[in-house]
Amino acid sequence: MTEEAPKENPMLQPRIGKVVVNICVGTSGEPLERAMRVLEELTGQKPCVRRAKKTIKPFGIRKGEPIACVVTLRGERAMDFLDRALEAVGRRLKASSFDEYGNFSFGIREHIDIPGTRYDPRVGIFGMDVCVSVERPGYRIMRRRRCRAKVPRRHRVSREEAIKFIEEEFNVRVE
Repeated sequence: MTEEAPKENPMLQPRIGKVVVNICVGTSGEPLERAMRVLEELTGQKPCVRRAKKTIKPFGIRKGEPIACVVTLRGERAMDFLDRALEAVGRRLKASSFDEYGNFSFGIREHIDIPGTRYDPRVGIFGMDVCVSVERPGYRIMRRRRCRAKVPRRHRVSREEAIKFIEEEFNVRVE
Protein backbone atom coordinates (compact mmCIF):
# COMPACT_ATOMS: atom_id res chain seq x y z
CA MET A 1 0.00 0.00 0.00
CA THR A 2 1.13 3.53 -0.63
CA GLU A 3 2.29 5.86 2.11
CA GLU A 4 -0.68 8.25 1.61
CA ALA A 5 -3.41 5.59 1.36
CA PRO A 6 -4.31 5.32 5.10
CA LYS A 7 -4.76 9.10 5.40
CA GLU A 8 -7.22 9.23 2.49
CA ASN A 9 -9.28 6.16 3.26
CA PRO A 10 -10.78 5.83 6.76
CA MET A 11 -11.17 2.06 6.27
CA LEU A 12 -7.38 1.74 6.24
CA GLN A 13 -6.79 3.55 9.54
CA PRO A 14 -5.35 1.15 12.15
CA ARG A 15 -7.00 1.13 15.57
CA ILE A 16 -6.87 -0.75 18.86
CA GLY A 17 -9.27 -3.69 18.60
CA LYS A 18 -8.91 -4.99 22.14
CA VAL A 19 -6.57 -5.10 25.12
CA VAL A 20 -6.41 -8.33 27.13
CA VAL A 21 -4.94 -8.13 30.64
CA ASN A 22 -3.95 -11.42 32.30
CA ILE A 23 -2.72 -12.21 35.81
CA CYS A 24 -1.64 -15.81 36.39
CA VAL A 25 -1.28 -16.72 40.05
CA GLY A 26 -0.75 -20.48 39.71
CA THR A 27 -3.00 -21.38 42.65
CA SER A 28 -6.66 -21.02 43.50
CA GLY A 29 -8.12 -19.54 46.64
CA GLU A 30 -7.04 -16.35 48.38
CA PRO A 31 -4.16 -15.33 46.03
CA LEU A 32 -6.48 -15.59 43.02
CA GLU A 33 -9.18 -13.56 44.79
CA ARG A 34 -6.64 -10.81 45.52
CA ALA A 35 -5.46 -10.82 41.89
CA MET A 36 -9.07 -10.50 40.73
CA ARG A 37 -9.58 -7.55 43.06
CA VAL A 38 -6.44 -5.85 41.67
CA LEU A 39 -7.55 -6.43 38.08
CA GLU A 40 -11.03 -5.09 38.75
CA GLU A 41 -9.58 -2.02 40.46
CA LEU A 42 -7.21 -1.31 37.55
CA THR A 43 -9.63 -1.86 34.68
CA GLY A 44 -13.08 -1.17 36.09
CA GLN A 45 -14.38 -4.52 34.78
CA LYS A 46 -15.08 -7.83 36.49
CA PRO A 47 -12.39 -10.40 35.53
CA CYS A 48 -13.07 -13.93 34.31
CA VAL A 49 -11.38 -16.95 35.89
CA ARG A 50 -9.17 -19.21 33.75
CA ARG A 51 -8.61 -22.84 34.64
CA ALA A 52 -5.55 -25.07 34.19
CA LYS A 53 -5.58 -27.12 30.98
CA LYS A 54 -3.45 -29.92 32.36
CA THR A 55 -1.90 -31.21 35.57
CA ILE A 56 1.67 -30.09 36.34
CA LYS A 57 2.86 -31.95 39.44
CA PRO A 58 6.08 -29.98 40.15
CA PHE A 59 4.05 -26.76 40.38
CA GLY A 60 1.17 -28.35 42.29
CA ILE A 61 -1.38 -27.52 39.58
CA ARG A 62 -4.30 -29.85 38.85
CA LYS A 63 -6.34 -29.93 35.65
CA GLY A 64 -9.45 -27.76 35.93
CA GLU A 65 -8.17 -25.78 38.93
CA PRO A 66 -8.67 -21.99 38.67
CA ILE A 67 -5.19 -20.43 38.35
CA ALA A 68 -5.57 -17.10 36.51
CA CYS A 69 -7.89 -14.20 35.79
CA VAL A 70 -8.30 -12.17 32.62
CA VAL A 71 -10.10 -9.02 31.44
CA THR A 72 -10.80 -7.99 27.84
CA LEU A 73 -11.09 -4.25 27.30
CA ARG A 74 -12.46 -2.58 24.18
CA GLY A 75 -13.07 0.97 23.04
CA GLU A 76 -12.32 3.92 25.31
CA ARG A 77 -11.50 1.74 28.34
CA ALA A 78 -8.90 -0.13 26.29
CA MET A 79 -7.26 3.11 25.15
CA ASP A 80 -7.16 4.55 28.69
CA PHE A 81 -5.73 1.39 30.24
CA LEU A 82 -3.18 0.94 27.45
CA ASP A 83 -1.97 4.50 27.92
CA ARG A 84 -1.43 3.92 31.67
CA ALA A 85 0.16 0.47 31.09
CA LEU A 86 2.63 1.90 28.57
CA GLU A 87 3.54 4.54 31.14
CA ALA A 88 4.42 1.70 33.55
CA VAL A 89 6.99 0.29 31.11
CA GLY A 90 8.51 3.69 30.39
CA ARG A 91 6.84 4.07 26.96
CA ARG A 92 9.32 1.59 25.46
CA LEU A 93 8.57 -1.65 23.64
CA LYS A 94 10.78 -4.17 21.90
CA ALA A 95 10.28 -4.68 18.17
CA SER A 96 10.32 -8.44 18.82
CA SER A 97 7.09 -8.17 20.84
CA PHE A 98 5.13 -7.41 17.62
CA ASP A 99 3.89 -10.31 15.48
CA GLU A 100 3.48 -10.29 11.68
CA TYR A 101 -0.18 -9.17 11.97
CA GLY A 102 0.56 -6.14 14.13
CA ASN A 103 -0.50 -7.54 17.51
CA PHE A 104 1.87 -7.04 20.41
CA SER A 105 2.33 -8.01 24.04
CA PHE A 106 4.34 -6.79 26.99
CA GLY A 107 4.61 -7.54 30.67
CA ILE A 108 4.34 -5.35 33.74
CA ARG A 109 6.45 -6.59 36.65
CA GLU A 110 4.43 -4.94 39.45
CA HIS A 111 0.94 -3.52 39.20
CA ILE A 112 1.94 -0.59 41.42
CA ASP A 113 4.09 0.73 38.54
CA ILE A 114 0.86 1.74 36.76
CA PRO A 115 0.12 5.42 37.46
CA GLY A 116 -2.79 5.99 39.83
CA THR A 117 -2.38 2.76 41.84
CA ARG A 118 -1.13 2.56 45.39
CA TYR A 119 0.38 -0.31 47.32
CA ASP A 120 -1.99 -2.11 49.68
CA PRO A 121 -0.19 -4.55 52.03
CA ARG A 122 -3.35 -6.69 52.36
CA VAL A 123 -3.43 -7.28 48.59
CA GLY A 124 0.27 -7.62 47.75
CA ILE A 125 1.97 -7.11 44.40
CA PHE A 126 1.08 -8.82 41.12
CA GLY A 127 2.64 -8.81 37.68
CA MET A 128 0.56 -9.00 34.55
CA ASP A 129 0.64 -9.57 30.80
CA VAL A 130 -0.94 -7.07 28.43
CA CYS A 131 -1.84 -8.28 24.91
CA VAL A 132 -3.00 -5.72 22.34
CA SER A 133 -4.73 -6.40 19.00
CA VAL A 134 -4.32 -3.76 16.30
CA GLU A 135 -6.87 -3.97 13.50
CA ARG A 136 -8.63 -1.98 10.81
CA PRO A 137 -12.37 -1.37 10.32
CA GLY A 138 -13.79 -4.37 8.50
CA TYR A 139 -12.35 -7.10 10.73
CA ARG A 140 -15.92 -7.89 11.77
CA ILE A 141 -16.29 -10.17 8.73
CA MET A 142 -14.09 -12.82 10.36
CA ARG A 143 -16.01 -12.74 13.68
CA ARG A 144 -19.63 -12.42 12.61
CA ARG A 145 -21.93 -15.40 12.79
CA ARG A 146 -23.49 -15.28 9.33
CA CYS A 147 -21.43 -15.20 6.11
CA ARG A 148 -18.12 -15.40 7.96
CA ALA A 149 -15.10 -14.72 5.73
CA LYS A 150 -11.35 -14.23 5.95
CA VAL A 151 -9.81 -10.77 6.11
CA PRO A 152 -7.71 -10.42 2.94
CA ARG A 153 -3.97 -10.22 3.44
CA ARG A 154 -3.83 -6.76 1.87
CA HIS A 155 -6.29 -5.46 4.51
CA ARG A 156 -4.47 -6.92 7.52
CA VAL A 157 -2.26 -4.68 9.63
CA SER A 158 1.41 -5.44 9.05
CA ARG A 159 4.10 -5.37 11.70
CA GLU A 160 5.61 -2.13 10.35
CA GLU A 161 2.20 -0.39 10.21
CA ALA A 162 1.43 -1.38 13.80
CA ILE A 163 4.81 -0.12 15.03
CA LYS A 164 4.28 3.20 13.24
CA PHE A 165 0.72 3.50 14.61
CA ILE A 166 1.79 2.83 18.22
CA GLU A 167 4.74 5.23 17.96
CA GLU A 168 2.52 8.04 16.65
CA GLU A 169 -0.66 7.42 18.66
CA PHE A 170 0.83 6.61 22.08
CA ASN A 171 4.25 8.32 21.87
CA VAL A 172 6.08 5.01 22.37
CA ARG A 173 9.67 4.24 21.37
CA VAL A 174 10.02 0.83 19.70
CA GLU A 175 13.57 -0.52 19.90
